[in-house]
Amino acid sequence: MLDGFWDVGSLTAAPWIYVVVGVSVLLDVFVPVLPSGVLVITAATAAAAGSGAATGQVPDDVPDILALTLCAATASVLGDLVAYRLARRGGARLDRAIARSRRLRSAQERLGAALARGGGALVVLARFAPAGRSVVSLSAGATHRSTRDFLPWSALAGLTWAVYSVALGYLGAHWLGTTWLAAGVSVTALFGAGAAATYVMRRKPA
Repeated sequence: MLDGFWDVGSLTAAPWIYVVVGVSVLLDVFVPVLPSGVLVITAATAAAAGSGAATGQVPDDVPDILALTLCAATASVLGDLVAYRLARRGGARLDRAIARSRRLRSAQERLGAALARGGGALVVLARFAPAGRSVVSLSAGATHRSTRDFLPWSALAGLTWAVYSVALGYLGAHWLGTTWLAAGVSVTALFGAGAAATYVMRRKPA
């Protein structure tokens, strides 16, 4: 198992790994079933394998970890903006589609109230919830929320999610070794954060 991660770790030096991560993260706003979080964690665990994190050595490939974080965060924001812009220009057809979905209508109402209060933490929470990113980005565009209201929170959400996901993979390798067990524990922690975010978002506001 360890040898396998060392082999994968060497791949993080190849530029295409960032392209794969970036495309996956960007597209999962439209296809929420894409395992972009799992891919980011696996890439971070593999990078740790090449950096000596699992053996307690001083990491030599920290720039790889920083590049992976920046790549994931940037792709997350770009995906949000593309969905936001498409929804903003969607017109009556998108409005009718949202009107038929109780979940989307509820998300619209809560998002509007949260952004009006300056409480865009909902956008950050949604980044961790399954399909939450899609609902929030599309709802923000469909309700014609200004970019000035939406973009800063989208950037914070993307950076928070990227830092959390990369840290899970990297620290998991540091504590448990560069094994598939470490990756599995890290992925479980990511899913746990998603479940917690979903619970908080479903609670009725006071």
